[in-house]
Amino acid sequence: MTLSLWATLLAACFVISFTPGAGAINTMGNSLNAGFRRSIWGIIGQQAALIVHILIVAAGLGVLVAGSPVAFEVIRYAGAAYLVYLGIRQLLAKPQPPVDEGEDESTADAAGRARNARAESRWSMFRRGLWVNLLNPKAIVFFLAFLPQFIRPELPLLPQYLVVGLTVVVVDVIVMWGFFAVAAHSLRRFTRSVRGQRTLNGVFGVLFIIVGVLLAVVH
Repeated sequence: MTLSLWATLLAACFVISFTPGAGAINTMGNSLNAGFRRSIWGIIGQQAALIVHILIVAAGLGVLVAGSPVAFEVIRYAGAAYLVYLGIRQLLAKPQPPVDEGEDESTADAAGRARNARAESRWSMFRRGLWVNLLNPKAIVFFLAFLPQFIRPELPLLPQYLVVGLTVVVVDVIVMWGFFAVAAHSLRRFTRSVRGQRTLNGVFGVLFIIVGVLLAVVH
């Protein structure tokens, strides 16, 4: 792959990653609920799904999914239902006991550790991130249209797919963790009160539901 072609790929990856979607919402929710550092586990799950999508397209299975209305619809509605489920679960989530602003630093740290102990496990965040991206057939169709633009059939395919896959994953991690997770982390002050937690749970719950509904109805 030439440097100019890779630079084009790099720019395209940044534009795509900055486009708000279910992955960005999931990342921001994790950063708010579990903290900036722990949100990386959900991001890793999302990257695992991207790798699966790339492998599907590279193996030629993406053509079958894109060309099979039944398979496409089954995956699409399953993905939509999962996002709606995540939204409802977020709406029904019970606020955790807030930290009293009058507490000293050591007490606040202890309370923070206690909340983290009750927080969602790393494996659970990884698994949720995986399914959020995996159950999106439009991602397969997108990669089916996107990847061939940067693959030269006359050259060895494996090194090219490795470069493309590594670029896609690294850029998405940078954007998800370095932008969306950071942006959400700045809102963590709202989690110090029950009212703030309910507001944030409501906002992200509604966003998940909206994305799920759009996935189901927009063709």
